[in-house]
Amino acid sequence: MKILHLSSESSWRGGEQQIAYLISELQQKNIDNLVACRAGSAFEKHCQHNNIPHFSLPFQGSFDLSTAWTIRTLCKQKSIDLVHIHSAKSHSLAVLSHVMGSRTPLILSRRVDFPIRSNFLTQWKYNHPAVRRIVCVSEAIEQIVRKNVRRPERCATVHSGIDTNRIGRAAGFLKAQYQLPKGVLLIGNTSALAGHKDYYTFIRTAAVFRKYKIPARFFIIGDGPEREALQAYIQEKSLTDYIFMTGFLSNIGEVLPELDIFLMTSEMEGLGTSVLDAFAASVPVVATRAGGIPEMVIHQETGMLAEVKDPQTLARHLKTLSENPPLAQKLAENATLLLHQHFTKEKMAAGTLDIYQEIMAGQY
Repeated sequence: MKILHLSSESSWRGGEQQIAYLISELQQKNIDNLVACRAGSAFEKHCQHNNIPHFSLPFQGSFDLSTAWTIRTLCKQKSIDLVHIHSAKSHSLAVLSHVMGSRTPLILSRRVDFPIRSNFLTQWKYNHPAVRRIVCVSEAIEQIVRKNVRRPERCATVHSGIDTNRIGRAAGFLKAQYQLPKGVLLIGNTSALAGHKDYYTFIRTAAVFRKYKIPARFFIIGDGPEREALQAYIQEKSLTDYIFMTGFLSNIGEVLPELDIFLMTSEMEGLGTSVLDAFAASVPVVATRAGGIPEMVIHQETGMLAEVKDPQTLARHLKTLSENPPLAQKLAENATLLLHQHFTKEKMAAGTLDIYQEIMAGQY
């Protein structure tokens, strides 16, 4: 079996990490993988560094006829069995390649939990007969997609997975870097600084928690387009001595286990693999009921949940866990067990391969 993966994004985020995991696992199962990636992108560098056969293309918008034609040509010349689409822009171009004469079946991965648009172009590409399956990273996304396509039976859920070996042991980096005394509770998030992550609720939760007089510091670990606005908001709330923005850290595998509680305040979330990283680090999780998060964080079993934009409840959950270490440990242990049962990169790749094989067998 030979798969062509389409990766049109320039930066490296959760979706690109999932493609990398998938290719690595499929290679171990003797599946041939080729990548059509955006020229100059982070994924192009990943392919170069890992000797993954790849083709660097412009991916200049949803009507890039040159890239669409190249995808068609690659499918024919390289005898591609399936094209796996990993982004919205790739989706448009893969379908356009069929308009140009390609006959290679398409598989679409859907990682976001907002509704599918009702405009003609979006409906056309989602309902195009060449798209044999739509693979959703959470059941929440599958339910959204099913409501917006003419053949909902094409939808399936394959949860994202992580490399559980990526997380190491706490090295005391945060306490040393920020000169924190012993006994201070460390609460943090490692998600990208993007709008849908709703770090404003994270900051408001910290403000509420501070009123409990429990020694603590909050950490926003990562980078993204919202960084300057969030820094300004922290200053506005007079929390610069209480909330630290670390920027991107390359040693996240050592930093994450140092946290006492992981706080996820997203308002929209396809799944949220940062939560899975916290599970792997045995850090108890407090999170919002956004998107696919409740499929991982089961309230009072594998973590604590609150409604979206509810800093009062989130802060109370933080207080509960800080005052009840046995409960925090139980939640973390349950979460780690759930992780290994359902959310590893090996499970993700096996589920994806099953779908490939169904298509090859003519079931879709």
